[in-house]
Amino acid sequence: MLKMKKNVLKITAILGLTTVLLNSCGPNENAPLVYFPDMYFPVAYDPLMKAQDAYSDHENEIPAFVRNNGATGLSPVEGSVAQNKDGIFEEGKLPKTPDEYNAGYDASKAISTSPLNPANAAKDIERGKMLFDRTCSACHGTGGDGQGPIVQSGAYSGVPNYADREITVGSVHYVLTNGRNAMGSYAGQLNPGDRWRVAMYVMSAFKKSAAPAPAAATATTETTETKK
Repeated sequence: MLKMKKNVLKITAILGLTTVLLNSCGPNENAPLVYFPDMYFPVAYDPLMKAQDAYSDHENEIPAFVRNNGATGLSPVEGSVAQNKDGIFEEGKLPKTPDEYNAGYDASKAISTSPLNPANAAKDIERGKMLFDRTCSACHGTGGDGQGPIVQSGAYSGVPNYADREITVGSVHYVLTNGRNAMGSYAGQLNPGDRWRVAMYVMSAFKKSAAPAPAAATATTETTETKK
């Protein structure tokens, strides 16, 4: 009796295995049985579009997607690092020709303020200094005089002194984004907001002559002379 039960179990196991093998080896274009359809029929989701099952006509019922109007691009996990928390997306593709580049550079000189919140200017400039010291000072020098350690070593030359350049916060940001002459683009090292912060720091630290301080001093002198 025990031997018969073992034989029945063996036969059942063999038949079951044969069924699975026959189903798994069937033609791909018309598989008779699919255990994991979302893997068998892969589909690339656009994170901003409504997600639908590639193997079914019914609406996608995944709760997280339903709450997001069907889109697969969910909100970042709490505690994760935002990729662009400043929300600056004004930059298009890099210029393709020298004429396009030069036109963009000339236009950038007319930009005298950054798009960041002016209420945070002090903190933005402070962060800009930290980023400048880490990313730019090797060539430009901590004093912005173009005498960083790489230049002083003789390995590189021709880095300008900011004090001698006609620049604006817009043109500094443009060069950081697109590069200029021997300097390459730093768009891969600094996100858009941080590029503006570095540009703000450059103008604040190395172009102080552009600040309205002399006018204030003149007004003070005129007031003193009037009192006399």
